[in-house]
Amino acid sequence: MSDLYYVSSSPHIKSSKTVQSVMRDVIIALTPALLGAVLFFSFRALVIVAVSVLSCVLFEFLYNLIFKKTQTVNDLSAVVTGILLGFNMPVTVPVYLPVIGAAFAIIVVKMLYGGLGKNIANPALCGRIFLFLSFSSYMTTWVNASTGVNKAANFLPLFANTDVVSSATPLVYLKNADPSVLTDVPLSSAFIGTIGGCLGETSAILLIIGGLYLLYKKVITWHIPAAYLGTVAVITFLFPHMEGISRLQFTAYNLFSGGLMLGAIFMATDYATSPVTPKGRIIFGVGCGLLTVFIRYFGGYPEGVSFAILLMNFLTWFIDKHTIPTKFGGESKYAKIFKKTNE
Repeated sequence: MSDLYYVSSSPHIKSSKTVQSVMRDVIIALTPALLGAVLFFSFRALVIVAVSVLSCVLFEFLYNLIFKKTQTVNDLSAVVTGILLGFNMPVTVPVYLPVIGAAFAIIVVKMLYGGLGKNIANPALCGRIFLFLSFSSYMTTWVNASTGVNKAANFLPLFANTDVVSSATPLVYLKNADPSVLTDVPLSSAFIGTIGGCLGETSAILLIIGGLYLLYKKVITWHIPAAYLGTVAVITFLFPHMEGISRLQFTAYNLFSGGLMLGAIFMATDYATSPVTPKGRIIFGVGCGLLTVFIRYFGGYPEGVSFAILLMNFLTWFIDKHTIPTKFGGESKYAKIFKKTNE
C-alpha cells in the first residue's frame, strides 16, 4: 500500500543529462568545423581559437575567484563560448583580439547577469558584435581559404595582424549584385568551405554534420534551425535582388555563405537565450530569418546573422510569455482578458 502512495518533491521526471555533458556534445559537434578551419586557414586558426578558449575559461575562473562564487569552469560552457567566439573571427586578427572579446563575452554578458542560464544574450555573439564595432578593420579583413595565409603567419606574428591579400566573401558579391560570384566563388566552394570568411563559418557541410550530431544526441531540436534557414530560403527565392544568376543559386549562396549555418545551428539554439516551447522556437527562428534577410538586403554591412539573433534574444521573454501553455487547472490568458473586459 505504501508503494501506491509514495510522494516525492518535484521534478518528477529527471534526465541523466548535465550541463557538462551537453556542453561536451556541443564541443564534439564543433570539432569538424574546427578541423576544417585549420585545414583551410592554416595552423594560425588553431592559435586564435585556443587563445579564445583559454581567455574565456580564465576570465570566468578569475571572476568567480574574486567575487567568491562557486567555480563553474568545469561545466565547459566557457569552452563552448571560447570556440564560438574564435569561430566568429577572421584568421588575420591579432591574437590579443580574442582576449578582448572573451573579456566582454564572459564578464559583461555572462557573469554580470548571474552566470550560465541567466544571461539574456548569447555571450559569443555579443563578443563578436563588440569586436566588430570596436575593431571593424580587423574583423572585416578576409583571406581566401583556398590559398590560406602566408606560411610565415602560421606561427608568427602572434601579436599583430597577418600580412595577407584580402578576399571578398560571397556575401560581398551578393551585396554588390555582382554575378561574377559564380566564377570567382563557385557554389561548391561555399558549401565545402574554401572561401573567405570567419574561421568557423565558411564550411556549410561541416557545420551541418555538427548540427546532425546535436539532433541525434537531442541537445537541440529542429525547430529553430529549420525555421531560421527555411525563412531565409523562402524570402531569398521569392525576392532575389540580383540579376545574372538563377533564383536557386541566389538562395543557395545566401544559405551557405556568411555566418548563417553557424548562427542557426549553434548560436540561435542556445538554451538560455531561446524560447522553451516548440511554437516559440519556430517564431524565434522565423524572426531571425526575417531580420537576417532584411539586414543583408538593406543594411550597410552584407552580413546580418549576429544582429538578427541578438535582437531576437531580447524578445525571447516576450515569446515565452505568449507561447508557454497554461498550467493544468490554471486560468488561461484569454480567460483573464475576457474577465477584464467584462469588469
